[in-house]
Amino acid sequence: MRNRTVPSVAGIITAEQVQETVDAIASIQLPDGNIPWTPGNHSDPWNLVEAAMALDLGHRYAEAERAYEWLRSMQHDEGCWHAYYVGNDVKDPALDTNVTCYVANGVWHHYLITGDTAFLEELWPVVERAIDYALSLQSETGEIAWRGDEPAPGALLTGSSSIHASIRCAIAIAERLGHERPDWELSLGQLAIAIAHRPERFLDKDRWAMDWYYPILGGSLRGHAAHARVAAGWDTFVVEGRGVRCVSDRPWVTAAETCEFVLALDAIGADEQARSLFAWVQFLRADGGGYWTGMNFDDDRFHQAGELYPVEQPTWNSAAVVLAASALGGDGPTSGLFRGEGLPVGLTPEELIEAGAEIEAEYAEEATRA
Repeated sequence: MRNRTVPSVAGIITAEQVQETVDAIASIQLPDGNIPWTPGNHSDPWNLVEAAMALDLGHRYAEAERAYEWLRSMQHDEGCWHAYYVGNDVKDPALDTNVTCYVANGVWHHYLITGDTAFLEELWPVVERAIDYALSLQSETGEIAWRGDEPAPGALLTGSSSIHASIRCAIAIAERLGHERPDWELSLGQLAIAIAHRPERFLDKDRWAMDWYYPILGGSLRGHAAHARVAAGWDTFVVEGRGVRCVSDRPWVTAAETCEFVLALDAIGADEQARSLFAWVQFLRADGGGYWTGMNFDDDRFHQAGELYPVEQPTWNSAAVVLAASALGGDGPTSGLFRGEGLPVGLTPEELIEAGAEIEAEYAEEATRA
């Protein structure tokens, strides 16, 4: 095994506390490997993978492998999963492309920790079918429809940004196993261009914090463009001393959004801001190591305690805290995953800028013709 220590962040969270959080997640896992949000609740493939990655960081490798085995058993022949399950029964039949692709992140993460090539080979067909399914729904302008069973609703910026990271992980898996998928590399570049330069191609979800930071978290934006995006949305979404709002016009902050934003900040070298937010979110830690989903607050009383909402400690919520701790203080091979370390680059920032200039020229020409 390559990871030797459980992550910790000096002055914020100890390795023992992180392990307690991992153990809290493991206590909710079902015998067949499925990981519901809370006991008796539904599960979804994206958040199950998030929880499995946290299990790996707490050295619970067997439990993580059981989670991936459950996923493999539930995958459709065409490569997708439904959005939500209760046990093995389908709760929401939507075929979400982002939910489907996130398995690549988890499988690569597990390999980085364990060095288990046999596991990588066993899960390769699962990953390959998942990525091919999503890319079958990619448009000529690069974005990917969020729903495979009903593509008409369009593409989501958050979902396509997450898929961008998943494709990079999938290409890394392919390269490690000696498979060539140049079509994936081409699709990755087209997707990056859409995320960086074609905002009109995505459904309007500007109210949601995830649409703000996911182009950074997914690896499409770096450098000046990423820092400018952080600055543009900071006052809208960040509540000083508490964390990140889930929605810009609603009075609640959540542990998951805050910790994902921590990962995005870490990815662009904004270390001081990342650590500050990670310290703030610890007020949501519960007895037993889990983390409350979030808290409502009065806009006029940011620094006073509000009401927990909803009153539960989802596995994926706690997992986001563990992943953020790994990025900020981990010493293993997975700590740089969300920074893109060891992943294929795709288009460089210079190539993205060039692509943006070409798109702007096309828009100008269309406006002239109009």
